[in-house]
Amino acid sequence: MSHPYIHAKNSVKFFGGKPEDYIDIHNWFDDSKSHLGDMRHRALKHHTAGIYEAERLFGERFTNSDGKTVYTRYVGEQHVIEDLGFLPTLEDWFENMQLQDWMMNREKRIKEFGKGLPKSLKQKIKESQMEDE
Repeated sequence: MSHPYIHAKNSVKFFGGKPEDYIDIHNWFDDSKSHLGDMRHRALKHHTAGIYEAERLFGERFTNSDGKTVYTRYVGEQHVIEDLGFLPTLEDWFENMQLQDWMMNREKRIKEFGKGLPKSLKQKIKESQMEDE
């Protein structure tokens, strides 16, 4: 899937109603694209914990425009399965993430500030230093 509206149209096929009944939920799952424009954005919400967070935010259930009760969790599960083919846990995402030096040992990071920082942060620091000159 590539767009929340496509997910919303598919929700109509599963649960009835109109795409507008579902678009806010699907937009929420994909709003992390604004921070990271590739598929890694899915690590933030496309898992079982994300589905429960959506349920907390949007309510356990709602009534669609056909008057049918729809469970938010089912809409979230539909979204994640359409994108990934299964329902991963947050652990599934984390166990495949390589730990980096900057993620650990705060005291060492303070002493060696700048080593192992993300490239984007190093670039911002460099740009800031150039502006000060």
